[in-house]
Amino acid sequence: MYGIIEQGSTGLPPSVPFSQPKNLFRYGEQTLWSTQLLASNSAIANASFRLFTTPLGQQGQGFLNALSIGETNLKEGGRITNGIAYDVFGIACQVGVAEGQESAGTVAVLGAPIDTAAEIDTLVDIQSNGVLKWDFTQTQVDIAPIQLVGAGGGLFGSVSLSSEPLGTIGAMNNGAGSVWLYRKHPVALPGSSTFSILLQFGSRAAAIPDNNVDFFVKVALLGYYKNVIEIG
Repeated sequence: MYGIIEQGSTGLPPSVPFSQPKNLFRYGEQTLWSTQLLASNSAIANASFRLFTTPLGQQGQGFLNALSIGETNLKEGGRITNGIAYDVFGIACQVGVAEGQESAGTVAVLGAPIDTAAEIDTLVDIQSNGVLKWDFTQTQVDIAPIQLVGAGGGLFGSVSLSSEPLGTIGAMNNGAGSVWLYRKHPVALPGSSTFSILLQFGSRAAAIPDNNVDFFVKVALLGYYKNVIEIG
């Protein structure tokens, strides 16, 4: 018999299984995101939009062209992949302008400066009248008003730009706000479960103005995943 018995031990060797494990668990952190386009000259009062339903490479959620990695990273629309458990501990929400007006048949370019009075008014209106809500097919759970769910980073406030006759104008978005955190109890999304995030607006929300730009709302879920790797 070989080995060393450490002080304080029972004197017995550690238990060793007599067979190889059949599977291993892999853990990690991942972000899932999805984007809704709000078309120029469209009414949003009392409207409801469903995010996390259109996967990568397909068109939907207001977009006339296929969603790219900038809009979503979902492999399956509205469903957690089988064999993976995903716990959401935070939610971020970005509101921005999509130049190119995809609603008019062109390809929208996300993230243009919000640098006119009309665009700033629309940004504030979306933040003030929009709310996010979980939708688990049979159950809906309110999350928070968009005003409380920040993007967690990016530009915010005033950026000096040349403009006549004012001299300078501001470029704004909601990028500096903190993400919405589930401090004690993350939202559990088991493998194969279906879900979506509802973007809803109250009755006082103004229409998206007809100013040759669309707006977009991008929601990101921050969480942990666990999946099983079969090895035997």
